[in-house]
Amino acid sequence: EDCDLVDTARDIVVSAMGCAGQRCMAASVLLLVENDSSSGEKQGALLNKVVEKAKELEKGVGGGQLGPVIDEPSYRKIIGYIEDSVASGAKVLLDGRTWMKKMEGDNNGISIDIDASGGFFIGPTIIQHFSKDDKAMKEEIFGPVLSVYIAKSWKEAVEIENSNPFGNAACIYTCNGGYAEWFIKRFRAGMLGVNVGIPVPREPFSFGGLYGTRSKYGDMDITGDGAMEFFSHRIKVTTKWVLPKGVDMVGADVEMNGAVVDQANFAGNM
Repeated sequence: EDCDLVDTARDIVVSAMGCAGQRCMAASVLLLVENDSSSGEKQGALLNKVVEKAKELEKGVGGGQLGPVIDEPSYRKIIGYIEDSVASGAKVLLDGRTWMKKMEGDNNGISIDIDASGGFFIGPTIIQHFSKDDKAMKEEIFGPVLSVYIAKSWKEAVEIENSNPFGNAACIYTCNGGYAEWFIKRFRAGMLGVNVGIPVPREPFSFGGLYGTRSKYGDMDITGDGAMEFFSHRIKVTTKWVLPKGVDMVGADVEMNGAVVDQANFAGNM
């Protein structure tokens, strides 16, 4: 409730809608946290600001515009999540389906918007959920859709975050360092952010989700030293060289007590 409204709303929209929401670091769920001392006014103001910012996005492939999703199966999947949320009692605050137009010959019950370039466009969509068990709250939609839920306490917010099967990233927006530390210590995700909408770590730290979640497979992360290790072969070579008889090791041997000693031979000295 103490975050900067303008900066937070901007970051949320950029994170959720950038790349049409089709990137692994796209924000998919926004948890607005109320508490006993909160009237909910600040949370409502933030939500209104997020919707306002998202409405400003324009359809297109130019700088700052919202482009199409990757293909028709993805398009249908995203629309399906929106319609399932509505059927579950959620409230659509901003409906990206308004970018659709009916195509002749479409018999599958879903309208499709294809522009002259052949892209499948869905507008920014913001859905307020009243059940934390809705599919869109738990599954990766991978589109320009932001699910919003008002948590009644810090504990509920962390429980929702940590019960999610994914563990790629989590963020907290606050002006209070103590609040930030409380959440950071309890989030179950591999990349965490404080007042950062896309918490991709900079070098030399690596990019990757958390073990035990669906955001982590195998060993190591995919960048940084983890990637170097993954794409490298640790080849160990152990050798022993025997000095051929009659060969003079010029510069490598010295005479000690009447005997010639090879200074590169550590046999028996280690």
